[in-house]
Amino acid sequence: MVKYSVAVMKWLLELGYRHCYFVAGGNIMHLLNAARTTMICKPFVHEVAAGIAAEYHNETLQDPAYGKAFVLVTAGPGLTNTLTAIAGAYLESHELLVLGGQAKTADLATNGLRQRGIQEVNGVAMAAPVTVLSEILHEPWDKQKFVNAVQKGCSDRHGPVFLELPLNVQAISVSDPDASENNHIIYPPVINPIFIETAKQATEKVSEMLCLANRPVLLIGGGVTRATARAVMPQLRSHKIPVMTTWNGSDRISTNEEFYCGRPNTWGQRSANIILQQADLIVALGTRLGLQQTGFNWQEFAPLAKVIHVEIDEAELQKGHPKVDLAIQGDANTLLLSLVNQDLGNHQQWLEFSQQVRKSIPISEPINTTQSEYFNPYEFVLWLSKQCASDDVIIPCSSGGAFTVMMQAFMQQDGQIIATNKGLASMGYGLSGAIGACFANPDRRVILVEGDGGFCQNSQELATVSSNNLRLKIFIFSNEGYASIRMTQRNYFDGAYLGCDTQTGLGFPDWQKLSEAYGISFVDLRPQSLDVQVFEEAWNSEQPTFFVVNLDPEQTYFPKISSYITPEGNMRSNPLHKMTPDLDDVLQKTVMPYLIAEISEIKT
Repeated sequence: MVKYSVAVMKWLLELGYRHCYFVAGGNIMHLLNAARTTMICKPFVHEVAAGIAAEYHNETLQDPAYGKAFVLVTAGPGLTNTLTAIAGAYLESHELLVLGGQAKTADLATNGLRQRGIQEVNGVAMAAPVTVLSEILHEPWDKQKFVNAVQKGCSDRHGPVFLELPLNVQAISVSDPDASENNHIIYPPVINPIFIETAKQATEKVSEMLCLANRPVLLIGGGVTRATARAVMPQLRSHKIPVMTTWNGSDRISTNEEFYCGRPNTWGQRSANIILQQADLIVALGTRLGLQQTGFNWQEFAPLAKVIHVEIDEAELQKGHPKVDLAIQGDANTLLLSLVNQDLGNHQQWLEFSQQVRKSIPISEPINTTQSEYFNPYEFVLWLSKQCASDDVIIPCSSGGAFTVMMQAFMQQDGQIIATNKGLASMGYGLSGAIGACFANPDRRVILVEGDGGFCQNSQELATVSSNNLRLKIFIFSNEGYASIRMTQRNYFDGAYLGCDTQTGLGFPDWQKLSEAYGISFVDLRPQSLDVQVFEEAWNSEQPTFFVVNLDPEQTYFPKISSYITPEGNMRSNPLHKMTPDLDDVLQKTVMPYLIAEISEIKT
């Protein structure tokens, strides 16, 4: 038995390919691991560069024995970043093979849904106009079909070929790679919501269910505006119902509000996940309840709760996950403004329990200890939160370890604005987003926290920062690579690293020289030599400053939801409350009594 990804690399070798140009990504992890032992793998900083390099490699190749090059890119931004290279090769009639990752087939958007899977976009449709063939492998193709598709790029009029392989198709085990067409994928059925109410009926029904609930939670997403959140704040305080926010709604509620209970998410705060999973009623307002929010194991989302989903897009209500008991199509702002003026019951005891859970589980967990010469990123973000002012604008980048730490550990204040883009989850968004925030908020300080890998993909825009003298404070988490990819390769492939750090082919600049080249002040931050006065002067200045936060290259990022590969090659994730590492038995009994009671009842 071999993985289908291994079979694919074997066939490419037979077709004369020897070189794999790539940018590492989670949605190509099986393909990349197969290429690691088969091909000459060369990591690039940006996918467009990898695509152009592969085109020119093949166009200038003189000795066939040296072998052709193909491009391996992850889902979403991996494909969108590569489109320029694909279009260039198409117009010049040059051969270019691009293999793209994609979310699991079961997570692909259907019926008008914009996105279901992580980083999912319709890459096949985007690439189709500038390729001679653009297809997705919903199931493993046999050898002949795969070979025919690849060779279409060098038959007749040459041109790019884009083949998209969902994560579970890459990983599926096949006994005979030349006859693997029988490995079919089962799609989940679409589950229609029970009913969709009018605004007046919805308010009455939701308030009634809240009164009857013992352990309700309000989950506020980005669809609830900042203005609405400010308007309902006095009523939320009086109702004493635990309120949580999604990542897109993270600046709607201040950390210091008594009723605030955190940011649940697949990569979210452990305490928030535990509280949410013990609720008996969840009212989700202005969030699409995507897989990041519910966990990939959405079947075990809110196992003890009824779920009310208030969403403006009907397709989101009908996507089939998670289980929804009451689906309301409409503006979450209208409903929330009306709802807070109703009698919603007394939930003081549940709120007190929730706050006790928050106090019992630290944001910075001991497992993430680091060497003394490096910062612990969680402790650093907690410290940075205290330095920030209430009118600061926070840009916590959009992907990777730096993003995860910010969304787990940053303690937001009332009045702050936090903006990110987690759907595409692309590296390189941070600096451009921060520049836009500076122009939109000239009287505010803007703080960007970005990983070194992501920052490299857009570092040329330091010129824009410098020429406009923006009040931007840039914090680079410097760990010599891609922290999230390094953890994936450590956890799933026994530390077989490739294209994830400076030891495996990635290149990074001298940050001080880069900063000074653009005339931007530079501060090197290390725990043992942190000069508070130097930091404060740079922090409070009106000019841009480039801070490098030195992290251990082997830094871990816990807690997280762990996944495992089933014998069939599919990925299976733990539910939200079972983050790695496990809590000790005593603490579990303290913070998970309702879940433990439910498990005991099921066993009985």
